[in-house]
Amino acid sequence: MAVVIRLSRAGTKKRPVYHVVVADSRFPRDGRFIERLGYFNPLLPKDNEARLKLDMDKVKAWMAKGAQPSDRVMRFLDAAGVKKRQPRKNPEKAIPRKERKAAAEAAAAAPKPEAKPKAEAAPAS
Repeated sequence: MAVVIRLSRAGTKKRPVYHVVVADSRFPRDGRFIERLGYFNPLLPKDNEARLKLDMDKVKAWMAKGAQPSDRVMRFLDAAGVKKRQPRKNPEKAIPRKERKAAAEAAAAAPKPEAKPKAEAAPAS
């Protein structure tokens, strides 16, 4: 049985609240779970304390038993200093093509034309 620590969506339409749960990886996202470890409210500002609440003792205990955190939960644990998250690799698709790279370099090297000051309008007599 693969045990994961992941988010389970709750709340109403367009007002999500997520529960941080420990579940079997075969269970549905919002379905059965083993234990609730906390909650996450993405609608609150990032500096608000009530945005994320986790029981770190339970999280550490489940990770010691072999539970694997999801990517989003791993970000929370990295911010809390519990476990270090590995940086993700940038795929080759994100690198611009040769033509675009050359065009961008040419545009950066070309001098920009300076704006000419507009002539002041003469007052009508």
